[in-house]
Amino acid sequence: MSSQYYYGTGRRKTAVARVRMYPGQGDIVINDKPLEEYFPREADRLDVRAALRATNTLDQFNVLVKVKGGGISGQAGAVRHGIARALLASDPGLRQVLRKQGFLTRDPRQKERKKPGLKRARKAPQYTKR
Repeated sequence: MSSQYYYGTGRRKTAVARVRMYPGQGDIVINDKPLEEYFPREADRLDVRAALRATNTLDQFNVLVKVKGGGISGQAGAVRHGIARALLASDPGLRQVLRKQGFLTRDPRQKERKKPGLKRARKAPQYTKR
């Protein structure tokens, strides 16, 4: 691989993706596995490729990703965010396209913590009068 690459960090819930993009023919490798093997669900694969498809750069870069934490869907969202940031590093002119599609926005939603006296974050035990 060539030494010139573009880097982007993507986050979603508790998942963190470190993305390196090299000029190439469109191979996507996640944690040393091909995209199809790492994300068996088609929806997750589409999510990962979304930023590349929106900017018409699907076959211009080889993408190498290290992702950890979170679940399958959260990791796919983190990879998408990281790819969008790496695309921005490669060409700042893509900012308007990526921003309009919402790829640069970090999704701030997190799991709410459980509170004492409750069964879950908000579910209270059933009230009984007598």
